[in-house]
Amino acid sequence: MRAVVVNSFGGPDVVEVVETEVPEPGAREVRIKVSAASLNPVDAEVRAGVFGGAGKRIGLGWDVAGTVDAVGAAGSWSVGDEVVALDHGLVKPLGTHAEYVVVDTDAAALAPTTVDAVRAATLPLNALTASQALDRLELAPGDSLLVTGAAGAVGGYAVQLAAHRGISVTGLAREADEAFVRSLGAGRFVGAVADRDFDAVLDAAVLGEPALAGVRDGGRYIGVIPQAEPASVRGVRTGAVEVSADGARLAELVRLVDEGVLTTRVAETFALEDAAKAHARLDGGGVRGRLVLVP
Repeated sequence: MRAVVVNSFGGPDVVEVVETEVPEPGAREVRIKVSAASLNPVDAEVRAGVFGGAGKRIGLGWDVAGTVDAVGAAGSWSVGDEVVALDHGLVKPLGTHAEYVVVDTDAAALAPTTVDAVRAATLPLNALTASQALDRLELAPGDSLLVTGAAGAVGGYAVQLAAHRGISVTGLAREADEAFVRSLGAGRFVGAVADRDFDAVLDAAVLGEPALAGVRDGGRYIGVIPQAEPASVRGVRTGAVEVSADGARLAELVRLVDEGVLTTRVAETFALEDAAKAHARLDGGGVRGRLVLVP
């Protein structure tokens, strides 16, 4: 099968499409024939060597939408099931940017019925990150939340999920994105952080201390890059979410897609063999929605 890998670190030019063996599922694993797999900023960071792994062949891709192709022992899926899944892992020999991928059975969920595989592939990593970050903040209906990067993939899902939970959401993004951010459910929009206005901030834009400045004394801050959160000040509890595969939670997010609560966004699709071009497009910036690879 074809798979996207890097054998050395660098820019988009180090991305390769190679021929490799089709992986076999073990106990409590499932093999998915990939229909679509989105490209995320974490893939560019892996490609650049941010997480190490020098001297290894590293597979790229975390998100997948596709069809169950084979099931290992004690598997809970059936061949032919349409699923989405998160293939968590920073340095791994194969990722979801391939024709087939093996994941744990409990990392998958039935795919949405209201969107196609390309759109479904944008859900797992970003929506799970947003959902698990909100869980960490432990907000109640009526609490105030600032979401930075509210027009982005994680931030956009965070706005929609928080609004659905009854939280009072303010979105921070570029002024040109105000109408879009409000359409996601943000009751307020800001172009800059105001001092100490919010019970909590979900810092999807990775602003750090400037975002922390928007939290009231004793409030909460959650970032999206582990170990990169700012130090606590004024009694504000700080932390960062490290996304984990969770098929049960992913199934809930799929339900919200089918109910129209969550909006999937695709910026552009690329053939698998054009993975390097997709990386170059991502590096160019200004992408709204996700770039998706299609085998």
